[in-house]
Amino acid sequence: MELALAPETLARWQFGTTTVYHFLFVPLTISLAALTAGLQTAWVRTNNEKYLGATKFWGKLFLINIAMGVVTGIVQEFQFGMNWSDYSRFVGDIFGAPLAFEALIAFFFESTFIGLWIFGWDKLPKKIHLACIWMVSIGTVLSAYFILAANSWMQHPVGYRINKERGRAELTDFWHVLTQNTALAQFFHTVTAAFLVGGAFMVGVAALHLARKKHIPVMRTSLRLGLITVVVAGLLTAVSGDQLGKVMFKQQPMKMAAAEALWDGQNSAPFSIFAYGDVSKGHNSVEISVPGILSFLADDNFNSYVPGINDINKAEQEKYGPGDYRPNIPVAFWSFRWMIGFGMASFALGILGLWLTRKKFMLPPGMRTGEDEVPHLVLFKNKALSPKLAKCYWIVALWTLLFPLIANSWGWIFTEMGRQPWVVYGVFQTRNAVSPGVSQGEVLTSMILFTLLYAALAVVEVRLLVKYIKAGPPELTDDDLNPPTRIGGDHDDADRPMAFSY
Repeated sequence: MELALAPETLARWQFGTTTVYHFLFVPLTISLAALTAGLQTAWVRTNNEKYLGATKFWGKLFLINIAMGVVTGIVQEFQFGMNWSDYSRFVGDIFGAPLAFEALIAFFFESTFIGLWIFGWDKLPKKIHLACIWMVSIGTVLSAYFILAANSWMQHPVGYRINKERGRAELTDFWHVLTQNTALAQFFHTVTAAFLVGGAFMVGVAALHLARKKHIPVMRTSLRLGLITVVVAGLLTAVSGDQLGKVMFKQQPMKMAAAEALWDGQNSAPFSIFAYGDVSKGHNSVEISVPGILSFLADDNFNSYVPGINDINKAEQEKYGPGDYRPNIPVAFWSFRWMIGFGMASFALGILGLWLTRKKFMLPPGMRTGEDEVPHLVLFKNKALSPKLAKCYWIVALWTLLFPLIANSWGWIFTEMGRQPWVVYGVFQTRNAVSPGVSQGEVLTSMILFTLLYAALAVVEVRLLVKYIKAGPPELTDDDLNPPTRIGGDHDDADRPMAFSY
């Protein structure tokens, strides 16, 4: 019981819980910003009302999400001083630079252009207003890059030196920190996975409205955009994941071995579909695997040698001294599979959706196509699915919006848990990073308070999203359809309601 409630364990639980919760908002923010900007671009180019309705609808959901993401993200900063002061002291010189850039972008660059976009609908010309949301989208991506560069340094520290007198790492090459292959591979994988989240969210919400026969033009467009995003992002996520896996194999071989529960090194190392092992004895009791696949994933060669957990643990004991350098093997193994499984399930459902809707919801001859008609899914040669099969797809599509969120969460759990017992790989262990003067009771109290606070915020977030999702796209007015051609508008509109109210 004493071990379970150790300050280090509690601090890790607290940071893990708040981080995974916060990251639910990050990929949706990145992807919805870009998708909203794309929809507004389509409206500016075509002047088609459905694109404007879609822009305002998805833009409102984006604003709700980014607000909650900012609130929950601020808490992450607090924890460095609360529970991880020794970590902050050790890495402060390294982390200060990328986190400063992230703060400048997130809180100044993004917030400025978000404000202009929110309140500029009836004040700014179309193209200038459009540029504002694109600036927001670029800002979210840049913000993510600096955060991921900092995290990548923890995975593979570069561009630094250890000041033994002060007992801390000091930055020597900031450009190397930003451009190392770990940061580039992790950024590519994270951003493509973010668009998988956004596409699935769009598919699920659109499916809900189409199943209810509401807002068909806007939601039909949104569904197709979401499906295309899911498929493209799914492919790119797989490609980027493969590249990140190869980087991980070279830099963190223990993480790769733990992901596959590979206890002893092998040529033609297998990919484990299912494994159950005894950690204390260092072997699997039950294993179902495909030979050679892990070697190919690690080195593009089916016959390559992949070191096992036991081999790497022994090598690290010789290099770093006595100790157990294995992560939690069951967590690493299963989180890796949940990440891949839920991500690929989303991709498969996207492929199915594109195939079913390739006629863009054309209805059989003789049926009216008004808003009150059932938008049947159509197969080849305009043959419609039966209402029962169509309803089944709407239900599946609605639940699909959760799959990439689950995959992203398990992906980060794998990334961070697979690195243990290191907080900075090969340099600084997690047990040495905890604040020395914080007691069990203090950490437990803050963890309970944060959990209750986040539970309350979750209720607020879900209720707001459900409310505005059910409401659907707003009714468009003449002012919406005819924005000003110059900054400030074409007439005195000081007494008009703000455009943010839609």
